[in-house]
Amino acid sequence: MIGTIAPPCDDNPRDVERKETIQTGEPEDRVALVRELCGFVRRGPGTDSERRAANFLAERLRRDGRRAEVEPTHVHPQYALVHALHAALAVGGGVLAVSEPAVGFALVLLAAVSLYLDLNSRFYILRRLFFRRASQNVVSRGSLPEAPERVVLVAHVDAARTGYVFGARAERAARRLSPRARVLLGPMRILFWGGFAALLPILAARMFGLEATWLSVVQLLPTVLLVVALFLFLDIALSEIVPGAYDNASGVATALAVAAQLDREPPENLDVWVLLTGGEECQAEGMRSFLRAHRDDLDRASTVFLNLDSTSYGAVHYESSEGAVVSHPTDARLVQICEAISAADREAGAEGARAVRTPLVSDSIAALIRGYRAITIMGLDDGVPPPWYHAPDDAPDHLDPAAMAAATEFTIRLTRQLDRDADRAAGR
Repeated sequence: MIGTIAPPCDDNPRDVERKETIQTGEPEDRVALVRELCGFVRRGPGTDSERRAANFLAERLRRDGRRAEVEPTHVHPQYALVHALHAALAVGGGVLAVSEPAVGFALVLLAAVSLYLDLNSRFYILRRLFFRRASQNVVSRGSLPEAPERVVLVAHVDAARTGYVFGARAERAARRLSPRARVLLGPMRILFWGGFAALLPILAARMFGLEATWLSVVQLLPTVLLVVALFLFLDIALSEIVPGAYDNASGVATALAVAAQLDREPPENLDVWVLLTGGEECQAEGMRSFLRAHRDDLDRASTVFLNLDSTSYGAVHYESSEGAVVSHPTDARLVQICEAISAADREAGAEGARAVRTPLVSDSIAALIRGYRAITIMGLDDGVPPPWYHAPDDAPDHLDPAAMAAATEFTIRLTRQLDRDADRAAGR
């Protein structure tokens, strides 16, 4: 879910030969689809491989009887370099503040504001300095445009880069923390509040003429954090793109399975869309572009986004909040429905889905910030992703078909309840 950098555009000869369309209703069919998507190697945001995967999925939707369009957009795939620049600008501002406090403070403030807006997909400042690459969203509209409500099944097509901060080390560290600590100690949250935000009052003190040895010692702490972050971002930028079976070929397969089931037994009060985004791994740029392009088509009160992200591991989890710098709560009614489904499962002796708060950036965040109802469904083990998250071995061999089946069933039940809610709201 955290962003990636695109490799040079090229047609990789290792792409597998495409097969006949596979129905996604059965677990083995979902696994087969994941394997096919992983055959589009190095499908980072803005790459030719991502484009070919999107075209393949659009054709799959058409063969399954759905209308599907590939909507072009542009993304900045090199998110790690963007944030490396944020960190470098803040470090430079801190050093300059020793001789020119006002100028140094202004540079750090610019970096902090740019980073905050960037991570919330609101407005890009420093990101605009980097090149853009062509990407695309696959949009399949529903068959009931006059329905009272619209449900958009979302899953991102692109895969992430790895890096030192991902994988088994991060998984082991997360397991040692409480759920609350995992949110408070999210990597970008530590960087923003412990680096950028902590540096600003120190430099403000210098602007007002405070010069003391202890102040320089205190300033050293956030500066070291920013320098470490700079090198970690550069490491991500130089790392390889992972196969992306868990994150997020599994989410795509789950979204198509849910859509297939709802097409076979269509809800009466919902217009069901499928949205397969590009550029999510550069922090939801594809979703941001979709919302901007369709802002006149999508009513905020009657549109719900169900984001399926990384569903092939552990137990079903639903996000109650997400956000890299501050937490944004997901829609209260969607959380309430998820809680009711989970409670019913536990009463029946099954393992119910669990709520989770994450310090991440997914496609949901772009929708939530713009006032839409949204929630993310994902597969975790007690709130923690697998050891192969954003790692080179995030391959189909690690898929758990049962986990994908559980996420599919949970999302269908959530959608059915939304259909009943829309029916009651219409007074029928």
